[in-house]
Amino acid sequence: MDSYEGTDAATVAALRATEEELLSAAGPRLSVHEDAAALTRAMADRLFEDIAGCLASRGRCTLIVPVGPVGQYQLLAKRCIDERMSLDRVTLIVMDEYLTVDNRWIDESDPLSFRSHIQRNLVALLPPDFRPRLVVPDPLALDEIPRIVRRQGVDFSYAGVGITGHLAFNDPVTGCTDPDFIAALPTRVVRLSEQTRLINSVTAARGNLLRIPRMAVTVGMKEILAAGKLRVWMNRPWQGAAIRRMLLGPQTADFPASLVQRHGDFTVDATREVLARPEPELR
Repeated sequence: MDSYEGTDAATVAALRATEEELLSAAGPRLSVHEDAAALTRAMADRLFEDIAGCLASRGRCTLIVPVGPVGQYQLLAKRCIDERMSLDRVTLIVMDEYLTVDNRWIDESDPLSFRSHIQRNLVALLPPDFRPRLVVPDPLALDEIPRIVRRQGVDFSYAGVGITGHLAFNDPVTGCTDPDFIAALPTRVVRLSEQTRLINSVTAARGNLLRIPRMAVTVGMKEILAAGKLRVWMNRPWQGAAIRRMLLGPQTADFPASLVQRHGDFTVDATREVLARPEPELR
């Protein structure tokens, strides 16, 4: 008998959903890809098509973008060059960045740096006249991104989902039970939850938890949910629980990704292994 002591019935029901029930409930907003490589290609193509359509209709495009999954930005750069699409009227807002102990950006030479990853794998690969404007949340200028959003709007938010249900680094807030409070959180400096640090140490540092910073700066759920379209991408085997809580569970402050349900135009792309039921298996 499985145990979900202290967990509400709606969340338990979501976690117990079969793959077929998940697919049926999600409907056409969920696209399934055979593996991580296929999802990466799909993400690069979606980025290109979203930007191209936005430039054609509005003359400019503003996106909030994550680093993970990885690999899509090199593919996007190549396609932009091959098809002669300049990103010079595109603003890319990097979702988040790790901070040092004194709440400054980690050095751009650090392999964990998100801003450096996008600079290296997209911006630097493009000819100078094709390069987008890259904006990173700055702990010394937290009002910059809200100002951009007020002035330009956000056409698209692309996001992954963390094990705590975070989009960007919007972990649950200790003691908060109000989902409206979470939905209204703006760009800010945050202390990362220990669950987030632990899973990031597994995915990015071979389990070296001591190498993962404790602080970060992140765009808020307010900015993410303000986008005209929200695109969520999931390629980790452990996201079987996350996708169910996000799509089938109640909207709750305990799992911020569940708040995507209140967005009028969101899609989810996942690898097939993400659809597997999150049931225990000793190995």
